[in-house]
Amino acid sequence: MKQTDIGRMRISCPDQPGIVAKVSRFLYEEGANIIHSDQHTEIEKKRFFMRVEFQLPSLAQRLDQVRSKFEPLATEQQMDWQIALAAHRQRLAIFVSREDHCLRELLWRWQIGELDADIRMVVSNHPIWQETVEQLGIPYYHLPVNKENRDQVTEQHLQLLAENQIETVVLARYMQILPPAFVQAYQQQIINIHHSFLPAFIGANPYHQAYDRGVKLIGATAHYVTEELDQGPIIEQDVYRVNHRHDAEELKRLGRDLERIVLARAVQWHLSDQVIVEGNKTIVFPG
Repeated sequence: MKQTDIGRMRISCPDQPGIVAKVSRFLYEEGANIIHSDQHTEIEKKRFFMRVEFQLPSLAQRLDQVRSKFEPLATEQQMDWQIALAAHRQRLAIFVSREDHCLRELLWRWQIGELDADIRMVVSNHPIWQETVEQLGIPYYHLPVNKENRDQVTEQHLQLLAENQIETVVLARYMQILPPAFVQAYQQQIINIHHSFLPAFIGANPYHQAYDRGVKLIGATAHYVTEELDQGPIIEQDVYRVNHRHDAEELKRLGRDLERIVLARAVQWHLSDQVIVEGNKTIVFPG
């Protein structure tokens, strides 16, 4: 089975009888074989969601034609939809600050072939990870950010992203707030990771704050970035149970493990077209 013959279709639309049958018939008439199919209906909102993975000979050459033929059905059913090639490796940019655990997890998965993406660049407001990144053949851009130069650096960021045709931006513990112009240019294409204490423990040293409060669970959350800080649609979360024997440094160590795993999962699901954004929430289909 050629990877270039495999396509992924994502659909969200008003719920009504017959959608699965119509989509299946369309694919059948195009000569496609359905490999995986997942559906979900939000009954109260009357919204239908679907992800289909299919095989179609010469799909890479026929992709535009298939999309064009699907358009009338999509219009009829009021669909938000995408059809993508499974073989397409998204062009990725990773932003990082001083902490490198999430960066290293992504780079390791990329090296062993688990992260199927084209990492075009790593951007940081610190120079400390330059050697780590460049020895892998990935360009590294050190762009310090402060209140005085924030607008200028944002222009540089956007120029670099455009020059490298970046499709997805991953904030791997990048400790700078992205300005609205950046977020607007990459809506539903920026993935962030943070601890799950928000909004309870905001600001500096969240793990120390959590220790002082005697928390029983710590966690991490990966989400799409919106203009409202840390309020974007959640892609993945995980937790770890702790107790009074864990000091603040141990909480931080456990939290780092959660952060790197949760971010890696979220990025992989995004790259595999397993996520549909609906308002301020996501539908995440299994792989």
